[in-house]
Amino acid sequence: MQQIAEMVPLKSSFHWGCAKFVKTKGFGLYPRALEGNMAGGEAFADIFATLKRVFGKHLKHLQVKADTATEYTLLGRVPSPFPQHKGQPMYFGSVRLGKAYVAFHLMPLYMNEELTAAISPELKKRMQGKTCFNFKATPEPELFAELKRLTDAGYKSFRAKKWL
Repeated sequence: MQQIAEMVPLKSSFHWGCAKFVKTKGFGLYPRALEGNMAGGEAFADIFATLKRVFGKHLKHLQVKADTATEYTLLGRVPSPFPQHKGQPMYFGSVRLGKAYVAFHLMPLYMNEELTAAISPELKKRMQGKTCFNFKATPEPELFAELKRLTDAGYKSFRAKKWL
């Protein structure tokens, strides 16, 4: 049996959201964060744990799809109304530990221009794409409170549309 230390990555890789995955011979896909030493080490694990707490208030109406050391993903509990989702629940948000940062994803931002317009310039500096915020350090209390406010507003928006 091949030892993990001797894994030889194939030359293919792809992005899924903000996380980059690598295909390895005989081992499938694994996040780049697990490859070698992470730049953030324990600090990133602390950031990851802090950002997970943003979703805590709404867990009774969401289902946890993934809860690992590198990914925390939440979905709605009812089938999505969109045909392209083929009856799967609506994606709500996630926290992903990457090699260079910890990513916080909030899907309601993608479908709510009013909510997106309410993002402060300080938080916008950390924004990548439409729904992702990257953190290399624990968010300041103001940014943490803003993420909670955006998550609360996004949750209310999705609940009003019966997507959760």
